Amino acid sequence: MDSNLKSKNSIGVMLISHGSTLPFARSVFNEIAEKLKEISDYPVEVGYMKVSEPTISQAADNLSLKSVDKIIAMPIFLADGIHTLVDIPLMLGMEKKSTDPRAPNGVYPEDHYLNHLDDVDFDGEIVLLDCIGPDPLILQIIKNKIDDVFTDSKSLNKNNTGIILISHGSRLNHNSKFINELLKMFKEKTDYKTTLGFMELTKPSISTAINELQKNEDFENLIAVPIFISPGMHTKRDIPQILKLPNNIKPKNGHDHHHNHNHTHEHEKMKFNGKIIYLDPIGSNPLLIDIIKQRVDEETNK
Repeated sequence: MDSNLKSKNSIGVMLISHGSTLPFARSVFNEIAEKLKEISDYPVEVGYMKVSEPTISQAADNLSLKSVDKIIAMPIFLADGIHTLVDIPLMLGMEKKSTDPRAPNGVYPEDHYLNHLDDVDFDGEIVLLDCIGPDPLILQIIKNKIDDVFTDSKSLNKNNTGIILISHGSRLNHNSKFINELLKMFKEKTDYKTTLGFMELTKPSISTAINELQKNEDFENLIAVPIFISPGMHTKRDIPQILKLPNNIKPKNGHDHHHNHNHTHEHEKMKFNGKIIYLDPIGSNPLLIDIIKQRVDEETNK
């Protein structure tokens, strides 16, 4: 018993997030970290890629102060993409897992953030886990959120309501595989009228997906489900703008999270004029905490 406790105390967990200018996004990841601490014996720190602090290198420093000799780093991302396959490994001082389509030759512009990383100063072992992926518990979180909408509303039913799962999109195909697998699982478990749409970079766009769903299904209401972990500019501003919903989120200090592409350059306009129920992201749901703990425990027990 004492040996197992000592083993766990020598292992620290780093939860890696992108970072956001919005404070409630950071609050969600702080809640995730605190909830993980409550159900485990691991020291836990959050490390952010950009914008927010602590950075990944600062999170490693914080874990070093807790006398850990191994860090298990888990990207709290639902699907793989450039961040999980290229940016995060490089930020941890590891080899990237994929060729970067932004710079296939590995040479970045001088002002690119990957040229200005703080080295991770940690003498022990760092293990980088995979992202979350289409886990059955993620499906259960989404299904529970949708079921709650129908339970709380007397006017909504499966016959007059459509559902769209909304994902970010990526230059790589991993994001598309993730959300399509999630949609397949969802359709196997429910009989809702469901489609999926991407905010950018991947087709179908949100507007196109909604318009196509309407061609085959008759519905007066639409439940829009952002498949994101935490609130941020995408869920608070970009997606509502596409859905023609009110939003008052403005960039802070001029930071607009540019990637050399436009979040709202959809060529097709949404033609749905009914009621839209826009749900919150996954947040610090207890089932998400269970996924993280399970993945970390699996690595610990190898």
